[in-house]
Formats: sequence, structure tokens, C-alpha cells
Amino acid sequence: MKEIAIVIPNYNGRGFLGECLQSLEGQNRENKTQEAKSREAQTQVVPRYEVIVVDNGSEDGSVDFIEQEFPQVRVIPLPENTGFCHAVNVGIEASASPYVILLNNDTKVKEGFVPALYHAIESRPDAFSVSARMLLWDRPELLDGAGDRYCVLGWAYARGKGRPAAAFDKAAEVFSACGGAAIYRRSVLEEIGLFDELHFAYMEDLDIGYRARVFGYRNYYEPGAEVIHYGSASSGSRYNEFKTIHAAANNVYVIGKNMPPLQWIWNLPFLVAGFLVKFLFFCKKGMGGSYLKGLKAGFGKIFSEEGREHRIPFRWAHLRNYFAIQGQLYANTLRFLKKS
Repeated sequence: MKEIAIVIPNYNGRGFLGECLQSLEGQNRENKTQEAKSREAQTQVVPRYEVIVVDNGSEDGSVDFIEQEFPQVRVIPLPENTGFCHAVNVGIEASASPYVILLNNDTKVKEGFVPALYHAIESRPDAFSVSARMLLWDRPELLDGAGDRYCVLGWAYARGKGRPAAAFDKAAEVFSACGGAAIYRRSVLEEIGLFDELHFAYMEDLDIGYRARVFGYRNYYEPGAEVIHYGSASSGSRYNEFKTIHAAANNVYVIGKNMPPLQWIWNLPFLVAGFLVKFLFFCKKGMGGSYLKGLKAGFGKIFSEEGREHRIPFRWAHLRNYFAIQGQLYANTLRFLKKS
């Protein structure tokens, strides 16, 4: 059995898939070289992996392209766009490896990406996930993100975004991994559940990282695993109506399903301030109405029958973890304000 399944969700991403899958083929060639060296030195084990593309009903010929150009890649075609979460869940359930790497279709991995993530999570028994160092496509000397943070204002943000990548050359603990390029431990997924499909897209990686923290696991960042990321390839741009509505809805939903009532009441003044600032921000971009529409949809998710089923029930055994999470919310607010 292979140690890793690399799951790539795709929706009309043919223009990016070639470079993405080609870079993974390079990993295979590199792994064979490392494996030969490993046998001689009897040191590290180089992980074996399969690549699974779950296609979300693409209409741009993505499936035919993969089958013709990359016959070694396993393709699972879905009849329609069911969202990021359902697609990755299909890929996870179709595999049996102890680890799963999620990778966006608009990425190109650099040498050593797969082994670096594998050894980073293997060496940390408490790790649920490890996030890669994501670099900007047009300026790869700058970070797209070094793991994600979440603060008491209800904001999730990419650690180090837009800053020199060289300044983030050390492994570190993060609040959650960015699902665009990260490795996850299957045994923990079996314990806490897969990605919540009510998210459809956006914030699902924060949600599952948050959930793992409630259960006492941790999330890390590994600078040795590098990937170049185009960004917003499926939705079209960094700020658009689709993304604004879904991200706002899921921002509310993450709070409602993961925080016990006492915790969100405690944090309410900060959360109100955070959402107000966000509303004013989107008003300046002419999308204030879309943001409010998203907030309304988020409350709808929380109180829906399915949303109530997905809520993480409070357990006294997790009390220590809730205090640790609250400390992270405060610390990440200070880090955001200090831009550190």
C-alpha cells in the first residue's frame, strides 16, 4: 500500500493541470533517485504515493486531457460541481493510505515537496496536518501563505502573505493548514470526520483544523515543502460575489459549529467588531450587499437540521483544548495587529 494519496479537486482547470501534474511527475523521478540513495545510506524512507484527480463536472475537457496526457493519474469524474469539500471527500474515501495530501489544481510543486510533508507529519505524533510553504506564482520570492491563523475578531488569514519567503524558513505550529497544499493524517480524519460539505468551498480547511484542535491535535507548517500557487483560479479573482458570499457564510458557520455557547458569548464584542470592519471593507469594494447575504446564509447553516448535526458537542474532556484555542485567538489577534 502506498503511504500517501494526493487528492486534487478540479473544476474547469485544464489550463493549470498540465503544470501541476507534470511537477508531481518530477517528484516521482526525484523520489526514485532518493530511494536509491536511501537504500545505500539506510536512512529515510521515501514515501510512495498515488495521484487522484476528482473532477467536479468540468466542461473544458479536463478529464479527457488527464486521461490522454497523464494515464498514470487516477481520475474520478463527478456529473456536476458538488463543491471543494465533497470532491476532496470523494478522493479521500477512494484511497486507503495513512496520509492524504490535498493539492489545488492551480499549483506547481517544487522538488522535495512530498517527502518534506511526509517526514514532517511522521515525526510529530500529535499532528493532524502540516501545511506547505505556498509561494506567489508571479513573484515566487514572496509568500502566498505559511499556514493559516485565526483570531478573536473572527478573521482567518494566511500567515506571512505577501512577505519574503526567506523570513519563514523555520517549521512552526499554526492554527490550521491551508487545504491548497497540505498533508493530513487519515486516522484523525476517521476520528473527527471528513470535510464538512455544508461549506461547499472556502474556510473548510480552517473548520477541520479547528475541529482537530478541539480534539487535542495540532497543525504545523513545513518550509521544506514548497509549492507555487496561482490563486483563485476556479472562482476567477481574489474578490468576487461567489467567494464573498460563501466565505462570509462559512465564517459565521465555523464559529457556530465549533465554539461552545459560552465561548462565543465571551467573544461576542470582538466578533461584532470584526464583522463590522469586514462589512465596511466590502462596502468599499461595492460588495457590501453580497457580504450581508453571506452572513445571513451562515446563520441559516448554523440553525439548519444538517448544521445542527455537524455541530461539535461540548465535552468536559476537551475543556483544556478550548482554553488553548482561546489563547491562540488572542495571540493571533496581536500577531495580526503587529503584522508579525
